Amino acid sequence: MSFVPSTPSSRLAPYWPLLALTIVVAFAAPAEAYVGPGAGIALLSSVGVVLITLLLAVASILAWPFRALWRLLTLKKTARPWARRFISVGLDGKDPRITERLMAEGKLPNLTKLAAQGCYHTIRTTYPSMTPVAWSSYSTGVNPGKHNIFDFLDRDRKTYLPVLSSAEIGTVDKFLRLGKWKIPLRRPEIRLLRKSRPFWSILGDYRIWSTVLRVPITFPPDRFYGAELSAMSVPDLLGSQGTFLLFTTRRSDAKFKEGGQRVELEGTTDRFSTVIRGPENAFLEGDPLLEIPLEIELDRAAKQVRVSIDGEQHLLVPGELTPWVTLTFKAAPTVKVSGITRMMVTELGDHFSLYMSPINIDPESPAMPIAHPSYYSTYMAKKIGSFATLGLAEDTWALNEEVTDDATFLQQSYDIDAERQEMFFAALDTLDRGSLITVFDGTDRIQHMFWRYLEEGHPAAAGRDGAAHHNAIEEAYIHNDKLVGKVMAKLRKDDVLMVVSDHGFTSFRRGVNLNGWLLANGYLALKPGCEGSTEWLREVDWSKTRAYAQGLTGIFLNIAGREGEGIVTPGAEAAALRKELIAKLSGLRDEERDEVGINQVYDAHEVYDGPYLVNAPDLIVGYNHGYRVSWDCATGVTSGSLFEDNLKAWSGDHCVDPKIVPGVFFCNHAIDNHDPALIDIAPTVLRLFGIDAPDYMDGKLLFDAPPATLTGAPARAPGSSADAEGSNDHAA
Repeated sequence: MSFVPSTPSSRLAPYWPLLALTIVVAFAAPAEAYVGPGAGIALLSSVGVVLITLLLAVASILAWPFRALWRLLTLKKTARPWARRFISVGLDGKDPRITERLMAEGKLPNLTKLAAQGCYHTIRTTYPSMTPVAWSSYSTGVNPGKHNIFDFLDRDRKTYLPVLSSAEIGTVDKFLRLGKWKIPLRRPEIRLLRKSRPFWSILGDYRIWSTVLRVPITFPPDRFYGAELSAMSVPDLLGSQGTFLLFTTRRSDAKFKEGGQRVELEGTTDRFSTVIRGPENAFLEGDPLLEIPLEIELDRAAKQVRVSIDGEQHLLVPGELTPWVTLTFKAAPTVKVSGITRMMVTELGDHFSLYMSPINIDPESPAMPIAHPSYYSTYMAKKIGSFATLGLAEDTWALNEEVTDDATFLQQSYDIDAERQEMFFAALDTLDRGSLITVFDGTDRIQHMFWRYLEEGHPAAAGRDGAAHHNAIEEAYIHNDKLVGKVMAKLRKDDVLMVVSDHGFTSFRRGVNLNGWLLANGYLALKPGCEGSTEWLREVDWSKTRAYAQGLTGIFLNIAGREGEGIVTPGAEAAALRKELIAKLSGLRDEERDEVGINQVYDAHEVYDGPYLVNAPDLIVGYNHGYRVSWDCATGVTSGSLFEDNLKAWSGDHCVDPKIVPGVFFCNHAIDNHDPALIDIAPTVLRLFGIDAPDYMDGKLLFDAPPATLTGAPARAPGSSADAEGSNDHAA
């Protein structure tokens, strides 16, 4: 079954035209692990899209015989393949300790069966044990020094301000001005900063099809022989990594610390008129924010709320999330920007409050490239309906800010999981040969937010009634086990199935302010008269600072010639400083709790190798169970306590010592390597299809020879009909 829409549409490839393309770069205030500077939004014109689409379609049809001949002549040969299909089910954050306990209790029958049929092992994660780093090593088979992803955030070397580590979006500075209107004259560059090629791109060189669904660090999407939906780092329509909206009658001068905007409602007690603000309108002088009229009418007697968005009516019941609602912002004649959101009335009493989830890029009419081919998201939206596109789709920030509750977060998580399962099985049912790689991230998100109920005395559980959801993590594991069972029921004799997590999990009870420690110990200095309470290290005196913490596990030296105001001489002086900091911080104790807060600090020069080592933090901090970088340190605040209780709902984490949070690895065939690592999967997948891994890959093969339980896919002569088009799930 092909995913090519039957009729060309103006929504198939909205970012092809160059006429009306611009960018908004928003430096939001990231406060948590997954929040970073705004990635920006491209506003795109629909002018000429239909004509361009038709012309491209005709050109594609006319060129098909020549392309087919070229493929035949340039097709690379492979050795005899061991498998016909490779299926990877990624369960982000699935922890071995919890998994093994539930297996022993008989609560994970499908994973137990899979382990008995093939194997189960813990799997070594990356340094650091962080989602973007780990999945990048999974996909490329190399250490971070070769793929260039070291954290969620990086730093601008000139300003020391945080920037997103995985994607870079350029700006537009040339416009054609027509009165109040301005038309951008070129396309801004959008670059994926992950280096090294993922294994699905290498498979594509041999015309072996891959479908890649929501694997982290795939924005903008890879271009290869296959289909892909991007995941982590895909921004929302405001250009941030997830900004919810709260329309409320409650008056407050305080701003949300994390990923939210409060809009105070004015009007009568039952009727309110306001606007939904979107991205900047770069087609108008001054770049005003795009707006959509929002009318709210309360029916207290019926306990209902009527919401009118640009004239479209929605009837809301308090406490119930709506399905996805489309928001269409009009930027200029013929130019519209589309997003989707979910709404819920959270208060209908003395005060009224309306929650609106982060405005996701509309998959049916995407304002940015979130899929390959460009129309794949449109195809999928037509097939299963609207779906979340934001990199971190589950709204952890709204729960942290107590705008939403536990039940709402769980509903969001399971709804997103259901969307992804529909995508996954739609792709699996049509995959004849090749690979299918999908990451389900509900396990990770639920553990982040519900670990507080897993252990007695967690400070984040104080004052919260967790009785209704104290089993949320266990239920998520059981839910995943049922998914694995459904996948196993669809396996064929020549399939290889791997169920894998990128890391495990542990408690986050106490935060450590590394910048506060560096300040107290003379490695970091503040400008005269400053207290260090301003975010993003803006009060730091760089002329007297030798080291600073940035991101979730990294410490950077202020290297001369590398940082904008560096003072540490590279070479012997830098090496000595690294050694000194490792000695002082490794084993750092939390005297108030009489516990070790930091197990080990690692020298990046010893754990990484490759051309991008220069971009890595100089030191990687391996926290102990129960500890992580503090919220203040994560946002560049140097003041406050060195150790402090974590009181947020975000109560579990994995940005700790990688040795204490390995992931899980299940396979339907026994492997020969009994100490597997994430980087071993990419070269193994290539060998399953008869392809030798490139020499630069660090990973080792998991199989020494074809598994006895695999019958082996028949060798195919290059140029056969199967080679010419690969899977029957491909783009025409």
